Amino acid sequence: MRRRDFIKGVAGSAVSWPLAARALEHRSYRLGFLVPPPRAAPAVTAFFDELRQNGFAEGDNLTIIPGGFEVTDDHLAEQAAVLISAAPDAIVAGPELALQALQTLTHTVPLVGMTEDMVAAGFVRSLARPGGNITGISLLSPELDGKRQDILIELVPEARRIGAVADGRITPTFHSEALQQAARSRGVDLSIFSVKEPKEIQSAIDAAKASKCEAINFLASPMFSIPGSRNYEVVVEAIAAVRLPAIFQWPETAEAGSLAGYGPRISDMFRQRARMVVKILRGTSPADIPVEQPTMFELVINLKTAKALGVTIPPALLARADEVIE
Repeated sequence: MRRRDFIKGVAGSAVSWPLAARALEHRSYRLGFLVPPPRAAPAVTAFFDELRQNGFAEGDNLTIIPGGFEVTDDHLAEQAAVLISAAPDAIVAGPELALQALQTLTHTVPLVGMTEDMVAAGFVRSLARPGGNITGISLLSPELDGKRQDILIELVPEARRIGAVADGRITPTFHSEALQQAARSRGVDLSIFSVKEPKEIQSAIDAAKASKCEAINFLASPMFSIPGSRNYEVVVEAIAAVRLPAIFQWPETAEAGSLAGYGPRISDMFRQRARMVVKILRGTSPADIPVEQPTMFELVINLKTAKALGVTIPPALLARADEVIE
């Protein structure tokens, strides 16, 4: 082979490699959702922003399967079947009921979930080695519910009775009993008000007020505390009407009008899940992607809401807050 022909051949190969890489980059991926927030919720916006930063943009190399946001419990099985039939490259799902609906239908489509405890709920074998088609975020919620209860008792130190509104579909009895025991150790009675669907939230809040509860801890559940969702707006209006101090699982809730929020930021958790989706779209099996947990927690207190409720926040607690809204 003449030297000139050899150089041309090498040059041609060199050109073909980046072309092949670009073709791979511009493959169109299909992503499904089965999540409670509306598409316009700030956390979902953060998710798509993270995808774009990592090279996956809707309308370019990413197609979103429609119908996956704000799906009610009675339509989970139906929408799960629609998503699976659409042949997605991955599905973002959670909380538990949504993941369960998908888990019964597929053991091959990658599922990126977010639940209160991924191991206890039976979605993965362990945090380090999920071992199947599911990975995602485990929120440490049992421990954080207790931490929020401690903060609530500090917020209203004179209270002798407080309430906890629990999602009866996912909150185990032993968890509620542990919270009651912890409250008793501090001289406080804790009443649990369990709800299984959004229409029961108002009644639970009214029952807490009628039972002489002086504050409410909304236990971890997307039913109560996702800013931008219809349920959260109902909750905020209901607790304002009965003038009860309350704490929620996301710091953003206090920024959206509640008295206090403590935990990881929901927007950060959605960004974290987006990065896991990126790994899957780039070829990593969910079995090899360890389940992640939040590592940063924020306490946000809303003094405007405190003033409206007639609550004086102890200075020591204000000093510990990561953000105080005035």
